[in-house]
Amino acid sequence: MSNEPNPSQAGLPDVAAKAPRPATTTQTRAGGIGQIPDAAERLAAIFATTGGELALVGGPVRDMILGRPVTDLDFTTNLPPGQSAELLSQWANKTWDVGRAFGTVAGRRGGTTAEVTTYRTEHYDPASRKPAIQYGDSLEGDLSRRDFTINAMALLLTPELRFVDPYGGLTDLSGRLLRTPAAATQSFDDDPLRMMRAARFAAQLGFEVDPAVLKAMTAMADRLGIVSQERIQAELAKLILAPEPRRGLELLVYSGIGDLILPELTALQLATDSAHRHKDVYEHSLTVLERAIALESAPDGPVPGPDLALRLAALLHDIGKPATRRFEAGGQVTFHHHEVVGAKLAAKRLRALRFDAGTVKDVSRLVELHMRFYGYGDSTVGWSDAAVRRYVADAGPLLERLHRLSRADCTTQNVRRADRLAFAYDDLERRIAELAAAEELKAIRPDLDGDQIMAVLGIGPGKAVGRAYKYLLDRRMADGPLGEAAATEVLVEWWASHSQVDEAGSN
Repeated sequence: MSNEPNPSQAGLPDVAAKAPRPATTTQTRAGGIGQIPDAAERLAAIFATTGGELALVGGPVRDMILGRPVTDLDFTTNLPPGQSAELLSQWANKTWDVGRAFGTVAGRRGGTTAEVTTYRTEHYDPASRKPAIQYGDSLEGDLSRRDFTINAMALLLTPELRFVDPYGGLTDLSGRLLRTPAAATQSFDDDPLRMMRAARFAAQLGFEVDPAVLKAMTAMADRLGIVSQERIQAELAKLILAPEPRRGLELLVYSGIGDLILPELTALQLATDSAHRHKDVYEHSLTVLERAIALESAPDGPVPGPDLALRLAALLHDIGKPATRRFEAGGQVTFHHHEVVGAKLAAKRLRALRFDAGTVKDVSRLVELHMRFYGYGDSTVGWSDAAVRRYVADAGPLLERLHRLSRADCTTQNVRRADRLAFAYDDLERRIAELAAAEELKAIRPDLDGDQIMAVLGIGPGKAVGRAYKYLLDRRMADGPLGEAAATEVLVEWWASHSQVDEAGSN
């Protein structure tokens, strides 16, 4: 595909022509590209007093053309960082250095954040994670270092209003294609993280990647080894939270990048689940992810989407299967305790990717619990109230996510089984709601706390108090609320038969 400047495309506005700077600001339209944000107009007016250049660049321009919301603003200029910071302070309520060494300063006014970067070129040492920065002298040269052509478009705001698209970004935007301004191999060699961004943009925008991009990703996947896990994690999280994460994940796995960052996911292609003979576990996991996304709630609901913990748990819920796969007599394949093994693998992988401790804990717990429902769905007699209470207590604050993960995990094509499992989960949720209304399930505690236990038994702090607390919690789960008087009575009876054991253990 040519890198020559492109003409206007069918269905897209003609934004290539130069236009004089208009007298008004907030209602300006640059050749049909969309309304220029008021903040951009105001900042451009400040930069215009110096005779310098200021251009809106990258994602904001792309999103203006696509009709997507534009929040944070990225600018580039021919002015040095010190002067940019001084001018930015005339617009912003607060300014700070994003990286003065990289030529970038930032400011915020109200709910809008703006970053201004001096024109630059950059080169990456093959053995280094950080670029060597050199300031450039032209907008077109600055655009040449951008990751993809759809992000290498600019709207020059001052000294004249002009749409700048030297690498055919508008053509690629119309064709829903991800292509690099320079050769893909050079682009990814300069910044390997761009391979992750290709997958992320595919997931966010629903775009395809150019064959040259895919070929370079496949050949250069190992180059990501110089990129920090924190940067990889940030891109992966954005991908998972995108509208179509499956598209991006498939690209990572197909290109071989998945072998480096999520090897447990690519390994699922080797595991055939006897309960899902129509698909391998890899395909099943991607389907569960899509189903879980569909079950996320509205912003005011119990699991507002996009929910990172739910999506990661859906993607990783079966990663313990390759390690637990066993071939039984008669051709059956089993994966006993894969949820326990998978929880450990998920925690290990997410920690390696530098996810925060809360996300690691929530995802691994959901993976560990995701099979629990099948004991209810496959039961002919149903669970006791005690078992339902235990299910709720074990899930804790993850209960609503566990509901959605369990429902999403039912991908069987056996209509009768699917209907039976759906009915069973409806019934389980009904019972949980009934018990919750009567007993405040989310706050289940023994009828006596630690201080009361010590007072009743006449003992001080120690292991015996913990054992007594656990006994009362088990009774609470089995029998429901006992009340203080009844709990005191059963505690005394229990202690009478266990105190000698405790005393012997302490000698």
